[in-house]
Amino acid sequence: MRIPSRDAEVTSGSSPIHLAVWGSPIAHSRSPQLHAAAYAVLGLDWEYDRRDVDAGAFDGALAGLDRRWRGLSLTMPLKEKAFRAAVHRDRRAELTGAVNTLRLDADGPRGVNTDVGGLVRALRESGIDHVDTGRIVGAGATASSALVALGELGAGSVVVLARRPEAVAPIRALGARMGVDVRAHALGSASLAPADVTIGTLPGGVRLDDDIADAALDESGPLLDVAYSPWPSHLAERQGARGGAAMSGLSMLLHQAVLQVRFFVNDDVEIPLAAEEAVIAAMRRALMGD
Repeated sequence: MRIPSRDAEVTSGSSPIHLAVWGSPIAHSRSPQLHAAAYAVLGLDWEYDRRDVDAGAFDGALAGLDRRWRGLSLTMPLKEKAFRAAVHRDRRAELTGAVNTLRLDADGPRGVNTDVGGLVRALRESGIDHVDTGRIVGAGATASSALVALGELGAGSVVVLARRPEAVAPIRALGARMGVDVRAHALGSASLAPADVTIGTLPGGVRLDDDIADAALDESGPLLDVAYSPWPSHLAERQGARGGAAMSGLSMLLHQAVLQVRFFVNDDVEIPLAAEEAVIAAMRRALMGD
């Protein structure tokens, strides 16, 4: 799909730029607040909305966008659909098979995965700059991003806990590509190897039996749970009861959105924004109120 260039419109201010987050369900998304705060600091009169789009409607909805549209944020269940739609993908997207951000350029949509970078930045913000061993709770789509993030922080071995250990096979194959030893264990397994950090990837609201959650958190190191609503998650509750540190997914959400804004504004997730510290502060206030 070819889309007319938007770069002249951005500089001339002749037409408002449109962006949105798509997914289903989508009413809960905090992305509009995050992005609105960023563009206000940057002085950009850009419009960012939300739209309920399921997997079956994605292709038609994407084809229906006109030249006013600069990009999309994608959440479940659209990350694999966006991966297939992208004519170019970054390394993190290629590794995970998931795209959560599309920039709609003249030559077609370009896709990136900012979930990985969001996890890395959230862990570093909490003081975790390097890990040797990691643990992931859950083997769904987010687990692949969690594995890539742990690999980027230096992990050589990662244990993945899943209801069905056979579900870990794709993640183990990804680990082999990255040079990370991935071992699968059933949720509730005892005597796990100690971990420097644990990433919870279960959907928000999921509750495990207390003994299963406690086993998953035994010698787990700090917990970063990608869930943030409701908070605390069940894993975070059990981690707190054990006296351990637990971080919500809001930090990941913030930092993956910062990378999305970089991509939409600078065309590169690695190029910092002008006044980026002020942008992040405004986004944090919009998200967390501090």
